[in-house]
Amino acid sequence: MQRGLVHAAAWTLATGAAVTLSWFGVHTVLSGTAYDAPRALPLTGQVASERQPDDGATPRVSSTHRPRPSSSPTHGTPPGDSATPSHSGSARPRHPDSGPPGGTAPASDGQVKSYATAGGRVVLDMDERSAELVSATPNPGWEMQVWKQVGWLRVDFTGGGSHTSVICTWNGHPPTVQTSDQAT
Repeated sequence: MQRGLVHAAAWTLATGAAVTLSWFGVHTVLSGTAYDAPRALPLTGQVASERQPDDGATPRVSSTHRPRPSSSPTHGTPPGDSATPSHSGSARPRHPDSGPPGGTAPASDGQVKSYATAGGRVVLDMDERSAELVSATPNPGWEMQVWKQVGWLRVDFTGGGSHTSVICTWNGHPPTVQTSDQAT
């Protein structure tokens, strides 16, 4: 009986030492690895027309900006049709005493429209004088580039030997959107 207890005690000590040594080894390796949580970008209360325009046409990639809620999503127009935005959607009525949540003013009173292409989806917030990119999401296997200038913006999707563009212009006129699909 005493021999069995000695074996059990030796086994327990050896197992405990092995587990402790393994834990310290794994802990040391994992503590050297940085797993930082993604940082949230600060929200600004600027209205789209108050934002400073970009001076260069450098491409920017952003697919994290989420669209504002709208009453009903709309789809892109075929390439042959006029791309003038229609104002058929109705906005929800707003009561003077019920402001937006959080006490901040809405970013714009525009209309959010979505344009689906072979390469991905582009969502724009358009008002009478300008447009703002809400989001651009490429389909799997496609890459995306975004250009913004005063009076226009362009989103290009490339992949699978094809090229798709969504171009919105508003230089002195209400925003118009053109889409094109090209095989390269």
